[in-house]
Amino acid sequence: MSPVEIIVITMAGLMTSVVLFSFLGEKIKKDVLPLFIKKQVKFSPRSRRMVRIWAKYGVIGTCFLTPLILSPIGGSLLVSTVGAPRKQVFFYMFIFGLFWSVLWTFSVDWLINLGLINSN
Repeated sequence: MSPVEIIVITMAGLMTSVVLFSFLGEKIKKDVLPLFIKKQVKFSPRSRRMVRIWAKYGVIGTCFLTPLILSPIGGSLLVSTVGAPRKQVFFYMFIFGLFWSVLWTFSVDWLINLGLINSN
């Protein structure tokens, strides 16, 4: 696949997750998670980390870090749970998702062209 195709597919997957989990985030947290988590711990190490990220970086920082450490699902659930404005979330997720997908796609393409990564 060409780098442009990879970027388009990456962005489609990211934005699909963001839109789906932004609209369904509260419902998932309220109705679906209790089916899998019987004993809910109020503050797990993971939830503490997510709250620290949100408190320290806000919407923009969370959207910037989502593709790297939170995953589109984790980042979308976090920002929808804390009540961030959806339009702002969609905009920043798109911008930073595009940034990271371009950066990673062309970095890997560059490493393949240098012969440092096998492209079989």
